[in-house]
Amino acid sequence: MKQTTQKITVMAAGIALFVALSLCLQVPVFENYYLCLGYVVMAVYCYSFGTVSGTVAGTLGVVLYCLLINGLRGMPGWALGNVFIGLIIGAAFRMTKKMEKTLLKTGLNIAAIVIAVAMGILVVKSLTECLLYAQPMAVRIAKNVYAFVADVAVLIVSLPICTLLDKTVRKMFPKLVK
Repeated sequence: MKQTTQKITVMAAGIALFVALSLCLQVPVFENYYLCLGYVVMAVYCYSFGTVSGTVAGTLGVVLYCLLINGLRGMPGWALGNVFIGLIIGAAFRMTKKMEKTLLKTGLNIAAIVIAVAMGILVVKSLTECLLYAQPMAVRIAKNVYAFVADVAVLIVSLPICTLLDKTVRKMFPKLVK
């Protein structure tokens, strides 16, 4: 299989996995809010396949998920927020991947996750929803705090999964890993 075809196929699988985990494993944490376990897929893809693949899987995964569940409601802000999250954590993972000191590497990745999700959810998603729904920014941020906390938790928990799966991904797709 040509490398381009293989890369597109792997990204399509990532999008499908994002949707499947988001739909099938709904863990309630706050009132009417579930953990988005699709973020585990986004993190693994950012870690193993690179920033672009992880961002595409997370962003298009959200678009497809929202279209299946509730149409366009909530999707524009969440999808745009995932672009920022994917770009930031993907860049952080690329910089820290070769680091020897595990504690420093983990600390930097956690800091990047918190910053990325704050930018993606509290700023980009809130601002997009503020513009779309003509609500005050403070109201949108307050409503998105639940998503921020839950998404940060899922991404932090996914860090050991990223390192564990990276070895398998490297064996299966040696030409695609970053």
